[in-house]
Amino acid sequence: MPGETHRDDWHGDHTEEGAALQEAGVDAVVASGFEAGGHRGSFLRAAEDSLTGTFSLVPQIADTVNLPVIAAGGIADARGVVAALVLGAEAVQMGTVFLACEESGASPLHRQVLRGKKAGHTALTKGFTGRLARGIHNRLLEELNQAGTPVLPYPLQRRLVRNLAIPAEAAGRSDLLPLWAGQSANLSTCNDVLAFLTSLVGEISEIGEFAIQWSAAIRENQSLK
Repeated sequence: MPGETHRDDWHGDHTEEGAALQEAGVDAVVASGFEAGGHRGSFLRAAEDSLTGTFSLVPQIADTVNLPVIAAGGIADARGVVAALVLGAEAVQMGTVFLACEESGASPLHRQVLRGKKAGHTALTKGFTGRLARGIHNRLLEELNQAGTPVLPYPLQRRLVRNLAIPAEAAGRSDLLPLWAGQSANLSTCNDVLAFLTSLVGEISEIGEFAIQWSAAIRENQSLK
């Protein structure tokens, strides 16, 4: 609101949330699709009811708000970035792809799994923290997702799982670790973050400007109708 301190951006998963955030006076809206790794972001509906895909969500949010839209979820390379720009986003957030880089804060075991063949098999669970989140499917996720398995409220479940994760990591047991990742995890080929970003910017610059201009023209034409 005018005169009050507010965050520069918020994560929303529905057009209703986008409209509410614009009315609240935020500077940008992050349209985070259910492909994203980590916790689901929603506030008007339960996380389980906020599972719209990124490339369905972005154009709906872009048509709803008069704010910059930042696309997030399942974007791992230049193709995803350009697609988001065409759909109305003015920027993107990329998370999982950077976890595979040597410079990330992810554990060596986590990075190793991200670069493996099973990285693309992800699932949603409340078992890691008590809040709905996406991670790589492994023994821990499967057992926590079994019917009848009790899950503590957040953040108690997170503390419980952390007590398991610390010795599991020391033992080299990636099957017992909460491995955060989005649905495009198997596209995570980043080893060196500088080399990855240099390549990404070069690929996007070839057609990105045209995509932004085209999308802006589409939105302007729609606003005149």
